[in-house]
Amino acid sequence: MSESAVSGGRAVSVASAFAGMRSVAPVMFRAGCPDCRGRFELAASALRLAIGASSRTTFYSFTCPDCGAAVRKPAGERIVELLTGGGVRTLRLHSTL
Repeated sequence: MSESAVSGGRAVSVASAFAGMRSVAPVMFRAGCPDCRGRFELAASALRLAIGASSRTTFYSFTCPDCGAAVRKPAGERIVELLTGGGVRTLRLHSTL
């Protein structure tokens, strides 16, 4: 890959193309553990979202950093929107007939 690109007939260096960009802080989500009642913040990488065919099969999960419990909570439309927008890995569940 070249360190310059042609844009409209003129060469643009990689450094000048990315000069105006700023780094973005990672998204953090507030969560709580129903087992130990701990309250904490988790990075998107610590959460998993499963989207099923119904509200009963759509949920997010994580491991409590305080007690190690596997936590699974329902995810409505707004939660799904926030988690996917924040970069949480998503698994789409398919029903087997």
